Amino acid sequence: MRRPIIVGNWKMNMLISDADEWIAGLLKNSYLTEALDIVVAPAFTSLAVLRDRIEKSGIKLAGQNIGQEIGGSLTGEISATMLKDAGCSYVILGHSERRQYFAETDEIINKKISIACNQGLNIIFCVGESLVERDSGRTNEIIEAQLSGGLANLNLIQLSQLAIAYEPVWAIGTGHTATPDQAQDVHLYIRAWIRKLFGTNFAESTRILYGGSVKPETSKSLMNQSDIDGLLVGKASLKIREFCDIINSLF
Repeated sequence: MRRPIIVGNWKMNMLISDADEWIAGLLKNSYLTEALDIVVAPAFTSLAVLRDRIEKSGIKLAGQNIGQEIGGSLTGEISATMLKDAGCSYVILGHSERRQYFAETDEIINKKISIACNQGLNIIFCVGESLVERDSGRTNEIIEAQLSGGLANLNLIQLSQLAIAYEPVWAIGTGHTATPDQAQDVHLYIRAWIRKLFGTNFAESTRILYGGSVKPETSKSLMNQSDIDGLLVGKASLKIREFCDIINSLF
């Protein structure tokens, strides 16, 4: 039985004071961590503050990115060890916004995943296709290329720290959400790809999340699909009531 996971990705939003107020609301629901994993990915500036607030609550922190080197003279970058030091146990890698706006290739993402694994971070690895790619019938081709490139040369021990997030680019921030059936089809394809390369046991234990304009109104129907194990929530995670409504919709 795969343990459900709900991740809130704040992107470039919320000041420290906003984050402090938001986490107070989530802590009222922290008892739910007995039934699922709740992960919050704030801006880097809020990590250390939230670490102190959530201590012993069961809520986990994620970084939104890491640099492609362990350390050194890379102005503006954050290392995997810095994330751990700030209280993170997860990191989001391969997000479509990193691919689109920061020109992150599969090779770069693969390097970051390897570093994160070696530094003991759990990875939420994002894959997804654009509207043009979906309309041209290339969804599975694009997903397979991103999986193959991002996970190249990783061993099963490293991969055991991995969850995969399917985020259709055409549904991120657009208000459009893949139907439960559309999402399930891609999740099933991803699990079949993992099974083919790494075996049934590994495929059945790997968590696959859906992300893309997730709302309280759609969360339950998405999570009812057999191969959807969690949700990566963007805009709706900025309002604590909506985020808690998504969590509570699963019970």
